[in-house]
Amino acid sequence: MSTGTTASPSLPIAPTEYSPRYQEQLNNILRLYFAQLDNPGPSVMSTQRANGGLIAALNFSERVSTGAPRVVSLPTQADLANLRVGDVYYDTSVGNVLKVKT
Repeated sequence: MSTGTTASPSLPIAPTEYSPRYQEQLNNILRLYFAQLDNPGPSVMSTQRANGGLIAALNFSERVSTGAPRVVSLPTQADLANLRVGDVYYDTSVGNVLKVKT
């Protein structure tokens, strides 16, 4: 499953006659592209405590730079405008209810 950040590859222009080299190059490009679609990328488990309960969610975040610590936090309703449909957040205005943006 893709996270929506995988760009379609630029495919090479086909020669007028059959070329094994072109065919291998095309296959390699497509193989890499499909592997990227199949791999959602790095995943991390994020947990937070709210009102005595435990909130847990998967986060498909990436490090800002190599070696930088990964900061994982669930967004709140204040971040709603920046979230994509299907993103999980918790609504602090109604008792930290876990919600999914629709």
